[in-house]
Amino acid sequence: MISTDIRSLNYNELSEALEGYSLAKFRIGQIYSWLYEKGVLDFDEMTNLPKPLRENLKKDFTIKNCRIDVKQKSKIDGTVKYLYELDEGEYVECVVMKYKYGYSICISTQLGCKMGCKFCASAIGGFKRNLTASEMLSEIYTAMHDLDVRISHIVLMGTGEPLDNYVNVRRFLELVTDEKGLNISMRHISLSTCGIVPAIYKLADEKLGLTLSVSLHAPFDELRSRTMPVNDKWHIAELMEACKYYTEKTSRRISFEYAMISGVNDSRECAERLSELLKGMLCHVNLIPVNNVRENSFTKSNDKSIKSFMDILEKNGLTVTVRRTLGSDIDASCGQLRAKKL
Repeated sequence: MISTDIRSLNYNELSEALEGYSLAKFRIGQIYSWLYEKGVLDFDEMTNLPKPLRENLKKDFTIKNCRIDVKQKSKIDGTVKYLYELDEGEYVECVVMKYKYGYSICISTQLGCKMGCKFCASAIGGFKRNLTASEMLSEIYTAMHDLDVRISHIVLMGTGEPLDNYVNVRRFLELVTDEKGLNISMRHISLSTCGIVPAIYKLADEKLGLTLSVSLHAPFDELRSRTMPVNDKWHIAELMEACKYYTEKTSRRISFEYAMISGVNDSRECAERLSELLKGMLCHVNLIPVNNVRENSFTKSNDKSIKSFMDILEKNGLTVTVRRTLGSDIDASCGQLRAKKL
């Protein structure tokens, strides 16, 4: 008999699943609090529940957890990178970063990735499966317990494409924002996509209030297809239409991520074309010095090229930032630690 994954249930579903237990309403509230507010790893930690009840819960349900396999901490800025083991042979990464406003965590949504972006380590080793909502939550709880901190911001930008795992990601968002759980504001959550166009429309219609980040990385179809195979399915024009729909529907600006790759997409022509592409949109551009990955030959643009690119965008009326590099002395970028392990 397969046990129910209890931490993927919302409050109403948990109540229904426990109907046969004939529990008082406050007991269900206690169980829910242990699961989602305190993030317990085991039913035995639910110390205000009678022992017979805890034993029955063990028989009927399971709590999915991560186990820390590797932990790296930056000596420069305190960024912490985790490689977690889920089931045997399954590894997933997350990164915890400290900012002035508190702690932010970058979590993974899939084991591996199907998208195959040429400059990213996430696709190395191929795609294995989607993560469940409870597994995504466990990335956060494990880090919080280990570091003894409160995490207030979430970025879905680790290994995997969140919008390719829409159902589980949507459930994760429901649970992590629940006021009876971690109660993290949707406005403190950012979701990054390489451009799954139908899912962007779907997300827009839900009007969740999160920040949408779109990995663009090139202003021409030919160049984007060369580095991002997803562009062969949905060209830039289709992606831009979906992004405009998102901003109009939600009144939320989009963050366009642009990895600066030396000699590939950092030319003056690219900057001018990108300015034309985004003109008039509710957006900002986040320039990202690309991470060096052993398995490819891409290198990051130098500071002069990034400054020149930024100046052109700003001259054309765009709001631009350059992503602060955190964890530069550890394997802090997506997929690097997992790729080494595999």
